[in-house]
Amino acid sequence: MKKKKTTKQIIRQIVREEVAMAIQEVITELKQPTQQFTQQPIQEKKNFSKNSVLNDVLNETANGDDWKTLGGSEFTTDRMSELMGKQYGDMVNKQSPQAVPSSDPMAQFVNKDYSKVLEKTEEIQKRKYGK
Repeated sequence: MKKKKTTKQIIRQIVREEVAMAIQEVITELKQPTQQFTQQPIQEKKNFSKNSVLNDVLNETANGDDWKTLGGSEFTTDRMSELMGKQYGDMVNKQSPQAVPSSDPMAQFVNKDYSKVLEKTEEIQKRKYGK
């Protein structure tokens, strides 16, 4: 009988301590300043697509400003090479096709002249579809 009373008292003491700690955590949370959200003005929805879900996503993107500063600052025509990649300008200016070094195992497939295969494919397409 005495063990039961002692056990009950120990349990009560532990519960009191846990409740006190939980109350203390709630009080500290309530004392912390809350974040205030600024309400953005409602903008008129435009119809970009007949699909309502796609239209909602496109409107959200068009009305948001996050996409304008991707990469740290606003993309303009001055920074086009960053957006397209530095090799883009090289690809446009090159006259000969870019070749893969012969040491690369894929070189036999990439550097191969497929013009005859394409001619044959076009010939088969003309026969098949009568073009």
